[in-house]
Amino acid sequence: MSQVAVVGGRAAWRGKLGTEVQPAGARLDVRRALQLALAAIWLLDGVLQYQAFMYSKGFSQMLAGTAAGNPGVVAHPISWDATLVEHHLVLLNTIFATIQVLLGLGIAFRPTVRVALAASIAWALGVWWFGEGLGGVLNGAASPLNGAPGAVIIYALLAVLLWPADRPGASAPFTAARAVGAPVARALWLVLWLSLAYFALTPANRASQGLNGMIAGMESGQPGWLAAIERGAASLVAGQGLAASIALAVALVVIAVGVYLPPSAAKATLVLAIVVALVIWVVGEAFGMILAGGATDPNSGPLLVLLALCYWPVRASAAPAVSPSAEGKAL
Repeated sequence: MSQVAVVGGRAAWRGKLGTEVQPAGARLDVRRALQLALAAIWLLDGVLQYQAFMYSKGFSQMLAGTAAGNPGVVAHPISWDATLVEHHLVLLNTIFATIQVLLGLGIAFRPTVRVALAASIAWALGVWWFGEGLGGVLNGAASPLNGAPGAVIIYALLAVLLWPADRPGASAPFTAARAVGAPVARALWLVLWLSLAYFALTPANRASQGLNGMIAGMESGQPGWLAAIERGAASLVAGQGLAASIALAVALVVIAVGVYLPPSAAKATLVLAIVVALVIWVVGEAFGMILAGGATDPNSGPLLVLLALCYWPVRASAAPAVSPSAEGKAL
């Protein structure tokens, strides 16, 4: 029940009405909000894994297809896994889907967030190999537009950066630095975005019709409005593979070094990162093919947006809303 306190002849309501001013420590921690966003994506992955398509031979064939072009040491385990899934499709796919749902719920539930984040790293590494063929980084097919270096590896990176712990010493300049420190966080960002710039310039991407063919291939099965977007984007880069790849690579390099710039300039490059990620998600990934059916995840676009938000500069005086120990104890 609420209480009434009389101060200076006026009544001031206090209690559990929810309208009172909350102290800074009671507000939602930015890192916790980002963890919840990551949890929501894991839950979406689990729901997508329950689709009817995943209980058909198409799923095992999709897994087998990721072995193509990879070295034997990578390809043979993928082929073995695809065969195993084909023979025990209903059981294994149900297990896969349930694991991803549990990961999402575990990250969303504070007492289990550490266990769930650790488990998500292990699961992501396994899926990166057996489900994505290492994101195509070894077979020449990797491109920023198709989710390279593998969307699921970004899940693992986010789990590391959003780990509920704070390094002692100076306050972190952005959320991703709280657990691993600013130098390590910046280095991880640099490696990821520079790798995307490198993939943008590989022969398959800078070929005259490379990007055109990649984008045009996303049109199949899409609703009319999205298919029209894909056709328009494909025609825009028709015969311009080299120029488009160079322009994309330059933008990705600018994004990569942006976290080393002063906060105002860093914010500008992070906005660029979000815009590029959204363009990749819409044009290159067609929303992860979710609307066409048969998608196992939304692909890398939303994850890159979430990653950029992890690096958004924060005020030095901003204290974490929840202490690291409390993050693992209370809902």
